[in-house]
Amino acid sequence: MRPEKRSPVPRPKPPDPEVLEELRRLRARLPELTGAVAASVDGLVIAEDAPGVEAEGVAALTAAALGVSLRLADTTGRGDFRELLVRGEEGYVATYAAGASAVLTLLAGPRINVGRLHLEGRRAGARIGELVDRTDNPDRTGSTNSTNGTTSTTSTTEPIG
Repeated sequence: MRPEKRSPVPRPKPPDPEVLEELRRLRARLPELTGAVAASVDGLVIAEDAPGVEAEGVAALTAAALGVSLRLADTTGRGDFRELLVRGEEGYVATYAAGASAVLTLLAGPRINVGRLHLEGRRAGARIGELVDRTDNPDRTGSTNSTNGTTSTTSTTEPIG
């Protein structure tokens, strides 16, 4: 009897270094954050800075919550998805659109200033959206000036929906 051939287990994609750096800067600006996960809308981790948290599980649950949020916003005529906030006894889970193909999920303690959480989460989501959309669609990154070699980038963030 021959041993059964097994397909290799797919390895997770390495984290995007620019997105990871944005998550670290965000956590430095908001010390009350206990974790930050950038994920595709399909639930795959792009980068994470969430010690003690199963980032793959958070990304998968975020994708499921995103699906419900999209339907709810559409059904009620509220437009495209922008953000979702869940408040539990031990703190907050906030999810923000990050371009056309990603989301940013933030975990925070119960004493965080929610207004500041939204302000910083929206900014970081926009920046991560630019990074991810640029990677996913190089044609949208901007144009290079042949005179001096600089690149001008236009914002590519947009709500999910």
